[in-house]
Amino acid sequence: MAHDLFISGVPIAEKLVRTLAVYVFLLVGLRLAGKREMGQLNPFDFVVLLLLSNTVQNAIIGNDNSLVGGIIGATALLVINWFVVRYLYRHPTMARLLEGDPDLLIRNGQLRPKHLERELITPEELEAAARRQGIEGLHNVETCRLEVGGALTFVAKEPTEDEKRHGEIVRHLESLRQSHAALLERVGQIERL
Repeated sequence: MAHDLFISGVPIAEKLVRTLAVYVFLLVGLRLAGKREMGQLNPFDFVVLLLLSNTVQNAIIGNDNSLVGGIIGATALLVINWFVVRYLYRHPTMARLLEGDPDLLIRNGQLRPKHLERELITPEELEAAARRQGIEGLHNVETCRLEVGGALTFVAKEPTEDEKRHGEIVRHLESLRQSHAALLERVGQIERL
């Protein structure tokens, strides 16, 4: 049992090379799959990511089911990621090349269908995301940006001066209606006396 726990079935150097190769493959693959894979998962995307992690597991650890082998593989992934994140922080041009740019899905209140199609996001999915962020619907969105990490950032429309005046008039009318109803009720009380 101790042999299975602590003796790696694959040389450590091979395990490190395997881990690095899988890491690079996944970075490139997820980048080519689009930003949606990272932030706006539907059930199909989620299943693919789960299966992907299970699929590449053996590519990282090989024929090694030891505890040490798993720890070495996991540690290698964490260390590689640590170096990559710090490298990309210091080299923003390379980060932009790998991560891409944000994509404007709604501009000036108008949906941009080609951008939605490129990112494989339907208007219905976009509207659901807007509602999750407290925006009633896409008609209330000035801009929506798909960030490089896959998050959707919404900016709500500001009401125009006419809309503000309209709202104020409606509030005044409602106040007058309530005052009128209260006055009629008082007149009815006086007449009953």
